[in-house]
Amino acid sequence: AASRVVVERAVTDDLLGRLEARTRKLRLGSGLDETVDVGPLINAQAVDKVGRYIGIGRREGELVVGGDVARGDDLGNGHFFAPTIFRDVAPMDRIAQEEIFGPVLSVIAVDDYAAAATAVNQTRYGLSSSIFTRDANTAFRAMRDFETGIVYVNAGTTGAETHLPFGGWKETGNGHREAGHAALDTFTEWKSIYVDFSGRLQRAQIDNQE
Repeated sequence: AASRVVVERAVTDDLLGRLEARTRKLRLGSGLDETVDVGPLINAQAVDKVGRYIGIGRREGELVVGGDVARGDDLGNGHFFAPTIFRDVAPMDRIAQEEIFGPVLSVIAVDDYAAAATAVNQTRYGLSSSIFTRDANTAFRAMRDFETGIVYVNAGTTGAETHLPFGGWKETGNGHREAGHAALDTFTEWKSIYVDFSGRLQRAQIDNQE
């Protein structure tokens, strides 16, 4: 799931209102239950890690919703953390730069597209990004400018089944691409073979001119 949302400042409050309302309705529980929206973290250490980042987030931004361990009668057998949103986060803040691996969203307000593209790229990671816009020119600018392995237009940052070479940029991934023909390169090495069946010693092509 996306951990950062970069939004034009003029519509930040409206977006945050919608995000908060939806977040409060999210159902936590077993990941095997199709009616559940958010599953558990992997272990208690992961919960502790998210909790430490919540402390950092409280110093760097403003807490909108969440911010604590999720508790309930049906959550006693797992490690659950309440979905959390911070606003007024700066692009270089730790909660916007480091991988938390928990249900924590940082909302970064910017003035225009140029500032948004800069904020998107101001990270050492580059797996996936998306842009929501009605303007085709802006969409194509994002396709060009966003430094990620895949760019979605008017869709979230997960779920694409493009069957094309895919992999992260910068410190995301291992330099290889999965899916499509590029997947073969992950498990193979290229070797070039030259075979001459003439039975005669051949001169280099550069010396073969009349």
